[in-house]
Order: sequence, then structure tokens, then C-alpha cells
Amino acid sequence: MASTGAVKALGICGSLRKGSYNRAALRAAAELLPDGMTLDVADISQLPLYNEDVRQAGFPPPAQLLRDQILAADALLFVTPEYNYSISGVLKNAIDWASRPPNQPFEGKPVGIMGATASLWGTTRAQYDLRKMCVYLNMFPLNKPEVLIAQAQSKFDAELKLTDKTTRDMIAQLLVALRDWTRRLRPA
Repeated sequence: MASTGAVKALGICGSLRKGSYNRAALRAAAELLPDGMTLDVADISQLPLYNEDVRQAGFPPPAQLLRDQILAADALLFVTPEYNYSISGVLKNAIDWASRPPNQPFEGKPVGIMGATASLWGTTRAQYDLRKMCVYLNMFPLNKPEVLIAQAQSKFDAELKLTDKTTRDMIAQLLVALRDWTRRLRPA
């Protein structure tokens, strides 16, 4: 039996740029949340480069905060750009910090994925690579709907407000699916 309680999602954006279409897409997601869902946003900008020697001495405060946020969330929403046919280095770095033992917090988390790019491909390759990481870390990504925001420059206005109705509808559908998927995966 699926749980009907509120779903607390954590958004993690793989771009640090203020003018990022991916950050703008995450802001749009916050506007489009369905009933029964909240969205907090992680700040991965302060994470140092991953270094196992540092981790063994103790997680730096930004890394521990991210791990705590992931652990407290019911679901994750990754918003990834595509750099060189894959996810950004900052997103990979955040995943590396959060996934280290003990008690890696990604275990069993439902995941929604979306991404925006100026190219025609809409982050398909980056999302594929992120899905492989989800498998290894035992997260449960949604298969559909896929939100691949191609030619993003034509979908956002000068203030980075998402104006494209089709894209807004796709993000809204993804959020409903993530909420429902999370409820399905919760213990009764």
C-alpha cells in the first residue's frame, strides 16, 4: 500500500553559474510542485574537491551538510547540465563526497532527473551517466517522464523565467511522478 504523506524532495543542481538554465529549471520546479510535495535546494558550491585523505580525517562541514540533507530528504531531484558528454565536475564531486562511507545517504532514494542545455540533445548523455551512478549507489530513478530541455535559450526569458509551456508541463509531470514514485517506495 502506498503512503500518502508529504514528500520532502531535495534539489541538487550541477551548475554553479548564476545565469544557468539548469538553476532556472530548478527554480521553475519549485514553482510547479504538486500538492503534497516540498523542495529544498542543496548548495554544492562550497564543497572542496574530493580528497580521501581529507574524508578520513572527517567530512568537511559542507560535505556533512549535504549528506545530512540527502539523508533527511524523501526524494532527490537532480538537475544536470551536460559538459563533454557527461555530468559536470561539480555534480560528480558532490556525489563523490556524499556517497562515501560510513552510511552513504543515497541508499534507496527515489530520484527525478532533468537537465537543460543550449544544444539539440537536451542533456541525454549526462542523464545517462547520472543514471549509471544511481544504479551503483542503489538509488531508484524514474524512467519517465524524461525532461530533456534542449535549446534552452529559446525556453527561458531574459530574467531566466521558464516561459515554454511544454517544458513547464513536462517538469510538472516529472514532479507528480516523483511524488507518486516516492510514496510507492515508502514502507507502509
